[in-house]
Amino acid sequence: MILYNASIVFNLSNYKRVEEFILLGLTSNRDIQILLFVIFLSVYVISLIGNIIIVFLSTINSRLHTPMYYFLRNLSFLDIWYTTRGTECYLLLSMAYDRYVAICSPLHYTNIMHPTLCLQMAIGSWVFGLVDSLVHTVFAMQLPYCGPNVINHFFCEVPSVLEMACTDTYVNKTLIFWFAMLVVIGPFCLILITYGNIIFSILKIKTSSGKRKAFSTCASHIIVVSLFYGTIMFIYMKPGSNHEADQNKMATLFYSVITPMLNPLIYTLRNKDMKGAFVDLTRKKIRSDK
Repeated sequence: MILYNASIVFNLSNYKRVEEFILLGLTSNRDIQILLFVIFLSVYVISLIGNIIIVFLSTINSRLHTPMYYFLRNLSFLDIWYTTRGTECYLLLSMAYDRYVAICSPLHYTNIMHPTLCLQMAIGSWVFGLVDSLVHTVFAMQLPYCGPNVINHFFCEVPSVLEMACTDTYVNKTLIFWFAMLVVIGPFCLILITYGNIIFSILKIKTSSGKRKAFSTCASHIIVVSLFYGTIMFIYMKPGSNHEADQNKMATLFYSVITPMLNPLIYTLRNKDMKGAFVDLTRKKIRSDK
């Protein structure tokens, strides 16, 4: 849930000093490395451009100054920097709550989802994510690391770093589990409950067109939630002794590289308001150039 510095120094008198961790990466084959570099560079550029477009459009277009796009803007900003994973869990929960209010209490939507509440929910999401990352960082850096210093991963993820410690890591693994319950499973359960109520409300809509419209407003969010939580729970909710390095690297690669690229594609390609804002911006640019 947090990226660690690849060079960490520990001043411990009773242990051999480890000054750096060596990351094995995804492969040692030079040809495959070049191919992966091209692929990941392309994915990174697409992710960066897509998320910047969402942040930009949702900021300048007045039609997108709604709670849903406010949280989407936070999510895209997070995907650009991508260091605090717990934040995304609570942002996705906030977006689910927004859809719940919009569908289940449409007449009270403006009163409930007022700007102050949206700001509080966004701040709470960032604070929870930062606290989660800080706790794991502090506790991991208190451990003695006396070798080996080779990590079979492409970045210093928490479970992989703990495997390098030469002491019992029960406390750290317990913290990972309980924080995963608080940061991952807790919001996920609330999202499931929220969508249970949403589905119940949609089923009460009499017209088929009304049902389709209600479902379409939630479709993009459901896809993103499924992609994100599926890989996160695969990695962090397994017992520490059962970690499979190659499987974990692929799952981590998916949520840390692929998901930030898919999020803007999902939200823009399936969203009429976002596509409309992009068209308006393009037309204004064409007029200004004439």
